[in-house]
Amino acid sequence: MSEQIKQIIAASIETKQQLLNDESVHQKLIEVINVISKAFQNGNKVLFCGNGGSAADAQHLAAEFSGRFYKDRKALPAEALHCNTSYLTAVANDYSYDVIYARLVDGIGVKGDVVVGLSTSGNSKNIIKAFEVAKEKEIITVGFTGANGGKMKEISDYLFNVPSNDTPRIQESHIMLGHIICQLVEEKVFG
Repeated sequence: MSEQIKQIIAASIETKQQLLNDESVHQKLIEVINVISKAFQNGNKVLFCGNGGSAADAQHLAAEFSGRFYKDRKALPAEALHCNTSYLTAVANDYSYDVIYARLVDGIGVKGDVVVGLSTSGNSKNIIKAFEVAKEKEIITVGFTGANGGKMKEISDYLFNVPSNDTPRIQESHIMLGHIICQLVEEKVFG
């Protein structure tokens, strides 16, 4: 079992090492940090969405902005769209689970906002539909996926497709990339 533990840790390190060595990822991070910082500075918000473990990651990252990361500072307008269970269960029951995020983006999203979608496959229908509505409303989309990007590859303004097909390794890297964004946005907005 000890050897298996080492293999799991090594796989996580290997995935992150690929991100460390990929200058295009670093450049995209800079662009997304600037886009999110500008959105906050202009009074816009960041909306997060995901399913399962990715929903937990979306909620985690939203809380880093609306709560705090390193600095004791003003709350930033960010939220995870799945946290209202009455809304979620009503829309999933009355319409379809596929539209739970799209309806909220349509209802509360405005031009200049940012929608961040996390999907290890890149094929989550509810996130794709949310991104489609975001495009119609001139809302910026940031996708976090696995290696091939899935259908989100074509519809994301910015895509972080982690170089792995292993869901836990992908999610570990999503949180790392998200933390980088949270830290540097906080520094950019608050000095």
